[in-house]
Amino acid sequence: MIRAFGAAGLALILAFGAACGGSKDKSAANEPAPAAKTPPPGLETEPPPRAKVVALGDSITAGLGVFQIDAYPAQLQKLIDADGYNVEVMNAGESGDTSATALRRLDFVLDPNVKILIVAVGGNDALRGLSAKSTHDNVLAIVKKAQEKGIDVVLTGMQAPPNLGDDYANGFRQAFYQVARETSARFVPFLLEGVAGEPQLNQDDGIHPTAEGHKIIAGLIYDKLKPLLDDLANRTP
Repeated sequence: MIRAFGAAGLALILAFGAACGGSKDKSAANEPAPAAKTPPPGLETEPPPRAKVVALGDSITAGLGVFQIDAYPAQLQKLIDADGYNVEVMNAGESGDTSATALRRLDFVLDPNVKILIVAVGGNDALRGLSAKSTHDNVLAIVKKAQEKGIDVVLTGMQAPPNLGDDYANGFRQAFYQVARETSARFVPFLLEGVAGEPQLNQDDGIHPTAEGHKIIAGLIYDKLKPLLDDLANRTP
């Protein structure tokens, strides 16, 4: 009798304990999960996008015949990075571009982060014998459109091949000087200064620069670009 009672009592004790334990586990399961930790103020947002410098141009800007890393926009990026500016260079060169086609696609490359525009067109205008006036008008429209959006401009000039005659060559060259005067854009008189006519700095076609030629072009542009980068850095909080 005592042994039977002991076994029965033990069963009751175990059943009671299991019931209490089950009730405890069910209660824990119903407790709300702890709230997720929120990051400190200021850490939950992404950093603002980098300001952009856009190089608008033709096959020279696009880097025809060289690696992209050797084209002058990429060479400019190296100079910019070396001087510690938080700016991204975008290559918007398009082979075959004239001043007219560059004007037509301008809106597609001027997003809100573009702060500086490099205009390097006109070579194909001269090769096709287009009038100096049409080149002037198109380049002027490009520069003014950018400036109206608050974008600073570096304008590069171009020269016509000598076989087109002195009158055409002089008028074509002056078209860029005139735009520079009318807009007060930073001005590089000749994109290919020190490169054109130098066999070791040009590819076999005699038109498109080698990687070393692009490096010289980048240096020419950077001299005019750097003051704008300084001004941009001072304006950026």
